[in-house]
Amino acid sequence: MARPLAAVGLAVAAGVIGALGLGGDLPTAVAIALGVAILVLAVGICVAYAVDVRPRTQRPRAGESRAQAGDSRPQAGESRLAPRRRGRSRLPGGAPRLEGGAEPSGGDPRTGCPVSSGASSGPPVPEPAPDIADVEQVRAAATEFLELFYGENPSAGRLEPRLAAVMQEIDLTGTYWHTADELTFGARVAWRNNKRCIGRLYWRSLQVRDLRTVSDAGSVAAHCFEHLRSAHNGGKIRPTISVFAPETPNRPAPRIWNEQLIRYAGYEQPNGRSLGDPRYRAFTTKLIQRGWRPPDRPGAFDVLPLVVETADEGPRMFQLPGDAVQEVPLEHPELTWFAGLGLRWHAVPVISNNRLDIGGVSYPAAPFNGWYMGAEIGARNLGDTDRYDLVPEVADRMGLDTSHEATLWRDQALVEINRAVLHSFNLNGVTVTDHHTESRRFLIHLEKEERAGRDCPADWSWIVPPLSGSLTPVFHRYYTTKTQVPNFFTDPEATCRSLHGGPPAFP
Repeated sequence: MARPLAAVGLAVAAGVIGALGLGGDLPTAVAIALGVAILVLAVGICVAYAVDVRPRTQRPRAGESRAQAGDSRPQAGESRLAPRRRGRSRLPGGAPRLEGGAEPSGGDPRTGCPVSSGASSGPPVPEPAPDIADVEQVRAAATEFLELFYGENPSAGRLEPRLAAVMQEIDLTGTYWHTADELTFGARVAWRNNKRCIGRLYWRSLQVRDLRTVSDAGSVAAHCFEHLRSAHNGGKIRPTISVFAPETPNRPAPRIWNEQLIRYAGYEQPNGRSLGDPRYRAFTTKLIQRGWRPPDRPGAFDVLPLVVETADEGPRMFQLPGDAVQEVPLEHPELTWFAGLGLRWHAVPVISNNRLDIGGVSYPAAPFNGWYMGAEIGARNLGDTDRYDLVPEVADRMGLDTSHEATLWRDQALVEINRAVLHSFNLNGVTVTDHHTESRRFLIHLEKEERAGRDCPADWSWIVPPLSGSLTPVFHRYYTTKTQVPNFFTDPEATCRSLHGGPPAFP
């Protein structure tokens, strides 16, 4: 009120001076000029005050939070139930942003990966997204999942009491805790719904390791190593998933950086080529910078350390013990020189950077495995030009005419690489399947799902094998591509960590 009263006082003073000037000793012109000047000053004060006046709920004082100032709306990255975190807010998918607007430099806004994939080095433009799902979304997802669980498991009892208890738990905490049966069912159905996997016929056989109370990096790593031993099962590969602590409003879950628990290092050579797996060249470089020491004589199949990150410990590296890494040396049934190439591949493919989503509860660390289809190793890992790129070398050793493409030398060499993979795994008693057999099995799975009244989503580009695709029955049909839950999801930030070695989820 001080400024408007001052303005009124100046206006009155101007009037008095004007009156005195007209009837007193002051010259008239001087009195009028003095009065006008004071009036202008008063008007200016009033205008400045009018512009500056605004509701106090929109402009908190120093040291005052938005809630104290009257703004109760949840902010970007904040749950409606969870208290707002101090010190950091979060970008989509868990990428950190310091309070005050400082953001990571560089990046690809199309993928959310801070490592630029193009010429631009500008920072990605973050889109506001909550740390955890909105409570209403959690309630809806939980309801949908529980209806599915009780619908497919009549022996579980009545839905209503469990649903009421879960809704109450979500209202109190923002999330809920699955029962052991719900977790097992959810993990198996996530495999059943995974439209990229051709080997879903055996989804009911998935062994679920409930490790939800495990959250520190050392214990996560130790259980991952045990997963590899158990899943190998003496060569009779056992489909297995290890489910670690879930994401909650009050505590973020651990992350596993590696794309699979076992991956091979890629080293950049002075000639610009790679030794090992080029896919993980950047990842390998980052781990070396973090302190990993490769063998004194680096090779083409050096197993990378496992990187586990938690909010409390940050990223930590763990060397895989030898008994957890079972590998198959590759040889050919007829080409005796093939064994001299020194090739090998690991027996158990444990995907470790996918997020398991069950009924609105997210498990970012849930490594799982089936067994290999031979073409995954022979046609992709060993054959792709951006991986080991062995086709030209094998063609040359076979004496094929590589002078032009019409000789189909690439096709011949690729088939022999795949024959070597299947032969070697079978010779060593390790479960593997060929793409023709697995394609027929998938159609059996499809028929079973249709008889059960369920959709069976499939991504054609993943289901069709990378070798002799048109010779397999999965090639000649269409599929529904609708994403169903529970399911496994590959987040852009997780992909970035697995290929580029960062940035950490919790800097």
